[in-house]
Amino acid sequence: MKSVIYSRKRISSWKIRPKAHVGRGGKGLEGLRNQDVDQLNALALAYMGDAVYEQAVREHLLRSGRVKPNTLHRMSTTFVSAKAQAIVLKRLTEEEFLSEQELAVMRRGRNAKSGSVPRNTDVQTYNFSTAFEAVLGWNYLKGNIERVTEIITYAINIIEELRGVIK
Repeated sequence: MKSVIYSRKRISSWKIRPKAHVGRGGKGLEGLRNQDVDQLNALALAYMGDAVYEQAVREHLLRSGRVKPNTLHRMSTTFVSAKAQAIVLKRLTEEEFLSEQELAVMRRGRNAKSGSVPRNTDVQTYNFSTAFEAVLGWNYLKGNIERVTEIITYAINIIEELRGVIK
C-alpha cells in the first residue's frame, strides 16, 4: 500500500510523493490494476479522493501558521465543504482543466446515487462535490500523483482567493 508525504514548494504549490509502506497481508494498492481503478464505483473513488484532499488541506493550514484546533477546524471546513468543492469543479470545467478521461470520471461521480440526503447543502451541490472527489480519487489510485498535486494546488488557490465569499 502506498502512503503519501506532502511537501510544500511555495505558498500555493503542493507536491505529493509516494512513500514505500510495508503493510500486513493482502496486495494493497499495488495489486489494484489500472483497469480495476477504471471499474471502481464512483462513490469509492470519491471516498479515496475525500481522504487525499482532506489531508492536503490540513497540511496546508498547518503550514500556513494556524495551530489552534478550533481555528483549524473552521478553516478546513471552508476548503472541504460541498459548496467549495462544487465551486472548484465548476472552475476546473469552465477553464478546461480536466482531461477527457477526468471528465468521464467527473460525470460518473456527479451521477452516482449515494443513498443518503445531504444535511447542509442541496443535492446538486453535493453531487458536484462528489464528482470533484471522484476525480481526485481516480487520479490518486491510477498513480497520477503529479496530476493530483496540480488539482489540489489549483483547488486551494481558488478557495484562498474566494475565502471571503464562501461561508
